Amino acid sequence: MKKLLHFTLIVLLSASVTGCATVFGGPVSEYQRTKPQPGEPQREVRVGALIADILLFMPGLIVDFATGAIYKPQPTAN
Repeated sequence: MKKLLHFTLIVLLSASVTGCATVFGGPVSEYQRTKPQPGEPQREVRVGALIADILLFMPGLIVDFATGAIYKPQPTAN
């Protein structure tokens, strides 16, 4: 019984600290981490990662927003 409890706790803890964008999104830039100032354009959300977080594991959504990984990287100037 203890082995099952330990395994369950490890799985739940591992799943709770991950989000789809955090794991598969690549490195998070300073642009993604910083909240835009008033008058600056809002950051765009990665829709695929948002949907995956909602469907697979909702707490991952909190992790992705907290780390900024859910936001798209800074657009390049043309």
